[in-house]
Amino acid sequence: MEIGDIVRFLNTTGGGKVTRIEGQLAYVEDEDGFETPTLIRECVVVAAAPKEPTSKFEDFNPKPKTPDAPPSKYKAPAPETVRKSDELAPVEETPEGEKLTVMLAYEPRDIRQLQTTTYDAYLVNDSNYYLLFTYMTRSDDSQWTIRYAGRIEPGIQLYLGEVKREDLADMDRVAIQYVAYKEDKEFRLKSPGAMEARLDTTKFCRLHCFRENEYFTTPVIAVTVVKNDVIYKPLAVDAVSLEAELKAKKRIDIPARRPLQKNTAGKSRPAASKNPNEPLVVDLHITELLDDLRGLSNADMLNCQIDEFRKVMDENLSNHGKKIVFIHGKGEGVLRQALMKELNYRYKKQKVQDASFKEYGYGATQVTIV
Repeated sequence: MEIGDIVRFLNTTGGGKVTRIEGQLAYVEDEDGFETPTLIRECVVVAAAPKEPTSKFEDFNPKPKTPDAPPSKYKAPAPETVRKSDELAPVEETPEGEKLTVMLAYEPRDIRQLQTTTYDAYLVNDSNYYLLFTYMTRSDDSQWTIRYAGRIEPGIQLYLGEVKREDLADMDRVAIQYVAYKEDKEFRLKSPGAMEARLDTTKFCRLHCFRENEYFTTPVIAVTVVKNDVIYKPLAVDAVSLEAELKAKKRIDIPARRPLQKNTAGKSRPAASKNPNEPLVVDLHITELLDDLRGLSNADMLNCQIDEFRKVMDENLSNHGKKIVFIHGKGEGVLRQALMKELNYRYKKQKVQDASFKEYGYGATQVTIV
């Protein structure tokens, strides 16, 4: 880092121009003219200071220009200035840091404007190791493109670049490749790793998809690269195999032999009570009346429940004094309203009251045949 460089702060917002350097501190002047002392390791150079000509004749002998390369689809992040070893703060190792924990995160610049904001991509290295890595993305119908290649120090959040709205179309998948090592000391060998994951870019427009994270002060979308030396592997579900396993389990659950049972009254017919004074209980929930609800509309299911109600009532009209409890549930009250309409017009002579709350809850009606 040199005087005149334009830098950006890693752990806080802001930045500016380096006016002076004292030891491990860089004094950064913002656009309002205020100087902020900041540790050099917490700054990243986004634009190097313009270099002075080495001689007064240099401007009169410019080097021939090479043809411009075709414009790249992505803007590569500005390379970090190589810092001298005496400017680096010593690495404070922890027992937990002996296992690699690396995370890729996307932080919105304005979380209140997710429809228009851009995002900052960071790589988090929560370990005692240096990492040489490449960060790549691709869409489902293209090949990989490197977005960043470099080195990250232990215990550092590294800014990888800005992600614009138009970039999300080419970020259906992300990948990180890395090699871990330590400088100037012995260390335990770590196998080189590679992580590939699908990135649901539609989540970048949904506020609830941004979660609190221990490494950031604002909610982010985070992708685990490696956790405690274990590389992240997304769960892959094979629908065909899953269906076959469910069918096999169903066959196992069906008993090979079972006693013969005759049901002449149908599924919804309750068993006759031995005590004639006990009420007849009829559950009108649609799942008690039908085994398969596929293809049925709400109106079809309601008609089925009303038909069952009429059938039970017609069968018991001659049983004077018979009590019948219809369980219809609370719900939105549609079924209960339909039953009350039937009782007020079709069976208006019968006695109607709410069934016992203790025995049947709040979603039951008792009819006494007169």
